Amino acid sequence: MSDRRTQMLEAAVRVIAQDGVRGLRVEKLAAEAGVSTALIYYHFKDRAGILRAALEHVNHRALTYTSEETRSEDPREQVEQMLLGELRDDDRVRETSVAWGELRASAAFHEELRVPLRTATEAWNDDVAALVRQVSPDVDAGAVAERLTSLVEGLSERWHSGSLSVERARELLSGALTRELDGA
Repeated sequence: MSDRRTQMLEAAVRVIAQDGVRGLRVEKLAAEAGVSTALIYYHFKDRAGILRAALEHVNHRALTYTSEETRSEDPREQVEQMLLGELRDDDRVRETSVAWGELRASAAFHEELRVPLRTATEAWNDDVAALVRQVSPDVDAGAVAERLTSLVEGLSERWHSGSLSVERARELLSGALTRELDGA
């Protein structure tokens, strides 16, 4: 991906995180990225193209920082690091998470986001399920993964909205991981 395109996608994530999908205007995105609106349209064709590319970029960002956090060889530690990595008081994580939530919520009104969002969510669930199978072969790993990734998203929303501290969100997720992986 070109540096200019990455610059525009980073700007799109910032604008979506700050103003939501409804607040994403091509003129504002161009100003945030320091490029012309014509260049935005050249790279993304239209607003829907910007949203789809931003969703892919948000997913890539999350994969990058969660894989950086997942250093253990132990599958249990890997799943814990992967999921707890989504609940860190770090500007990049926060911005990525807020933008993901905004894009997810907007899929109710922007049908073109549903398929790529579902695909990204299924890939995340599959990654978690593969690790869960290694930790607890006798559980329904797909269901465990679905519950845990849904919990991460819900805890993230509460954390970002100020309803829950990041410490409490991590504590709740840790408890859920123990219950799910130990079958308690």
